[in-house]
Amino acid sequence: MTNVLGITAPIYLALAVGFAATHWRIFSLADMRVLGRFITQFALPCLVFGALSKRSATDVLNGSYLLAYAGGSVAVMLLGMAWSRWGARRGMAESAFNAMGMCCSNSGFIGYPLALQLLGPVAGVGLALCMLVENIVMIPILLVLADTDVAHGGAGLRWHQLLRQALWRLITMPLFVGMLLGLLFAWFGWQLPAPLDRTVTIFSGACTAVSLFVIGGTLVGLKLRGMGAHISQIVFGKLLLHPLAVGLCLLCMPSMDPALRTAAVVFAAVPMMGIYPVLAQKYGLEVPCAAAQLATTMASFFSLSLVLWLLHWMPGWVL
Repeated sequence: MTNVLGITAPIYLALAVGFAATHWRIFSLADMRVLGRFITQFALPCLVFGALSKRSATDVLNGSYLLAYAGGSVAVMLLGMAWSRWGARRGMAESAFNAMGMCCSNSGFIGYPLALQLLGPVAGVGLALCMLVENIVMIPILLVLADTDVAHGGAGLRWHQLLRQALWRLITMPLFVGMLLGLLFAWFGWQLPAPLDRTVTIFSGACTAVSLFVIGGTLVGLKLRGMGAHISQIVFGKLLLHPLAVGLCLLCMPSMDPALRTAAVVFAAVPMMGIYPVLAQKYGLEVPCAAAQLATTMASFFSLSLVLWLLHWMPGWVL
């Protein structure tokens, strides 16, 4: 357990530094948004591009990994939608965002720094594969479902028009461009000129520390009062059901590289993505989504330590 805490503690100490710097007004919440834009617009696309472009196409397009991660994520998404829509009697938009909180991980800001400590360079490949699933499958589907909610103005467009909008948002994201270019470089065996390659590496190196600092800073001022019963379901789904579902799917892929198998569970076990409350703003759901993100981030210190401890004692996993 000491070794596990030695891995998880630096992640949460970095979050605490960001929280303290914002709480004591060394940085403002507006500064966190600027730093977050730097990560999502520059550092993270460079990181994903570098992770993909420097590996072979067979390593990058790992069908077993993609199938297992997508299968576990979709299963949790369906469970989350069913619980929220029919169990809790929530609207379609709220149900979609409850499910999103349970099955879409903060792969770049928390998952990658943690996996990098555990697994080294393979963390970059796991990051890119997880982001392919999240950005091409999970997020577009859930945004389309949210947009069908009549209460939030979704009655005027047909499903294929909503899907087209979601896909257009996807392909114009710098992160998607970075993934696409990385896949092309891996497929054709291309390499960047040395000065450009070093520039990409410089931007990639900023991702870990700044992303954790930003997540910690954005937690300042969030409150959980009166939302415990609602967000506890999301916390349970994200931190326990999601890694469990992905892990069960991975057991059906016995030939997979143990390091990649471990990476998939680690990425599934981290809190929801950092832009979760931002995406919810359009539907007036940013407050409960931000509260769920805060609770999940706080609880993940204990749940991640448990997941890593279990992986340490289970055969067939690298830890």
